[in-house]
Amino acid sequence: MTSKAARISPTAHATGYLWYRLGLSTEALVTPEGKRLDRGFRLLTRLTQALGGVSLEAMMLARHHGIDALLMRAIDEGRVTQVIEIAAGLSARGWRMRRRYGDRLTYVETDLPAMAAEKRRRLQASGLLGERHRVVELDALAEDGPQSLAAVAATLDPAQGTAVITEGLMNYLAPARADALWRRIAAVLARFPTGLYLSDVYLLHENRNAAMVAFGAILQVFVRGRMFVHFDTVAQVRQRLAGLGFAEVRVHATRELPATCDIARTPGGDRVRILEATRSSATRRESG
Repeated sequence: MTSKAARISPTAHATGYLWYRLGLSTEALVTPEGKRLDRGFRLLTRLTQALGGVSLEAMMLARHHGIDALLMRAIDEGRVTQVIEIAAGLSARGWRMRRRYGDRLTYVETDLPAMAAEKRRRLQASGLLGERHRVVELDALAEDGPQSLAAVAATLDPAQGTAVITEGLMNYLAPARADALWRRIAAVLARFPTGLYLSDVYLLHENRNAAMVAFGAILQVFVRGRMFVHFDTVAQVRQRLAGLGFAEVRVHATRELPATCDIARTPGGDRVRILEATRSSATRRESG
């Protein structure tokens, strides 16, 4: 991913159709490219299963449902009423959450201009956008300016608990860029009485088998860029995120979450962890 990217990533089309095929999306977000690329994704899935018995669909379902579950828990508990999803692609999480919570929730989906424009056009054409559900441009690499995370967050109510989500993004970023984005997320969340960050995270020692190595190599060709695994242990995740400004860092194994424990029984569903990091009101006061 680069800040100059104008095209829509093939992975956005492919994963968008995957979510639709698995019953997690709306036809409004199905693209012809996604349907075509999904055939290739299924071939890749069969390859990784043949090499090491790992299901990529199980891995993606585990991360998607895991993030959903932790977000819904925060909303149900009244801690979060606003969400910013970075690099949302053609995921239908915003549509699903707004359908579930109605006006209790404000959901802002973000992506680079080409992707944001395409998604906004599709959702508007189906009458699925409104004041509390928006799609806007955001460059995850921008330190400041109108397309920065800080600028998007400034459009929200500072008195309401807010979540930031990155799914399937951080492994595209080199370590220095990943750290910079995590630091910006922590700083932005400190503006709100409750700040919650949710993401998928991978541990190197859990993903060294032949299937995952082959998948990573093929995916790097597919996206025309390098992939990065940022951590080897849970302790490293906690230490690094704490050093970047988060008050509490939890790393959930999918087998331990009720929403994903069944998926984790399928090899692949156990290869992803769900990151939950917070900036509390106490942290906000200390930082101010």
